[in-house]
Amino acid sequence: MGLPHLEYLFIENNNIKSISRNTFRGLKSLIHLSLANNNLQSLPKDIFKGLDSLTNVDLRGNAFNCDCKLKWLVEWLGSTNATVEDIYCESPAEYKKRKINSLSPEEFDCFITEFVVYQSLPYQSLSVDTFSYMNDEHVVIAQPFTGKCIFLEWDHVEVMFRNYDNITGTSTVVCKPIVIESQLYVIVAQLFGGSHIYKRDIFANKFIKIQDIEILKIRKPNDIETFRIAEDWYFVVADSSKAGFTTVYKWNGNGFYSHQSLHAWYRDTDVEYLEISGKPHLILSSSSQRPVIYQWNKGTNEFVKRFDIQDMEDAYAVKHFKVKEDVYICLTRFIGDSKVMKWGGSAFLDLQRMPSRGSMVFQPLQISNYQYAILGSDYSFTQVYYWDAEKAKFVKFQELNVQAPRSFIHVSIDKSIDFLFASSFKGTTLIYKHVRVDLSA
Repeated sequence: MGLPHLEYLFIENNNIKSISRNTFRGLKSLIHLSLANNNLQSLPKDIFKGLDSLTNVDLRGNAFNCDCKLKWLVEWLGSTNATVEDIYCESPAEYKKRKINSLSPEEFDCFITEFVVYQSLPYQSLSVDTFSYMNDEHVVIAQPFTGKCIFLEWDHVEVMFRNYDNITGTSTVVCKPIVIESQLYVIVAQLFGGSHIYKRDIFANKFIKIQDIEILKIRKPNDIETFRIAEDWYFVVADSSKAGFTTVYKWNGNGFYSHQSLHAWYRDTDVEYLEISGKPHLILSSSSQRPVIYQWNKGTNEFVKRFDIQDMEDAYAVKHFKVKEDVYICLTRFIGDSKVMKWGGSAFLDLQRMPSRGSMVFQPLQISNYQYAILGSDYSFTQVYYWDAEKAKFVKFQELNVQAPRSFIHVSIDKSIDFLFASSFKGTTLIYKHVRVDLSA
């Protein structure tokens, strides 16, 4: 400090290991700077900021670690008018002896992601779902103990999710929204008191019950999927009772009516709709047998049983995801290893096993360009896995502390803010924010 007219500064052969980013502040007249032959592995960002007269920099003879903390130097070398003698990377191994002057910023992958707790909702929950309605993104959460479907909307002023309505019932396990021709319907599945369909009355600004779901077929609903085939809307209810029927319902313009009964008396716990080779399929998970795959028949407009998924007894749920054109499924097991399988053209083939104990949800989610799979547990931390494109499999990414998780859902606000909702059967419902961290900053 106090040397504004200093032009030449040599700090060579001094065994310097680190240096402050403010070291050279105020040296406005500095022309030549040498930090050669020290033990520097990195340099702090903006260390040369304000050195507008600099024409020559000598950094030779240092053991630079070419990681994200040095990305700024690569960018600076590409933009500075000063002459910089050739310098080399000492580490990491893949960059050893590489000339730093020849590196490009694109060679540094410095962004990592993380799920950070953003908001806590003071109630237990089972299912969580998201839907777009009236040009806004909404969330609906099933509360089993209060029997409510709680609807949330994004508050742009308070920058948080807030309650805006609810449907009151008894022992609610699933609240499934479906928007048909701008009209919002909600299928409310209950363990007791029957299951019902509600319609959002925009004039009265409330939900009105319009239909009961036949109680003789749907005795103990456990999961609901909505889907569209051609121009027709459907939903299917997985029934987990000994005497119930997993049933497909079809929209006829005025309401939903029973279209096809599947899987009588098999105690189905989960249903998943997906397309395989461009054809609609359903996968039914059951507590009494292996998961069963049904394929849509265009001639009869019904699902036809195709085959079982081998060696997967006790699969509580099956959820699918796609990487490019390949179809994969995540199979949840409460006891034993959960699995990732890949469609091989005629059957699903084993790809990866995840140790799981007390798991009732293994949910794949895509957020921006990131593919995740989240394996919940009643007895330990929830494991978040990240899809490694080079290895073509999931790798461990992060642990989340969610009590008895039952579902996870991705919610995007204004296509710029991403959240992860985590339901909890025994604790508070948690909202995580998906953040990107720049390690080179």
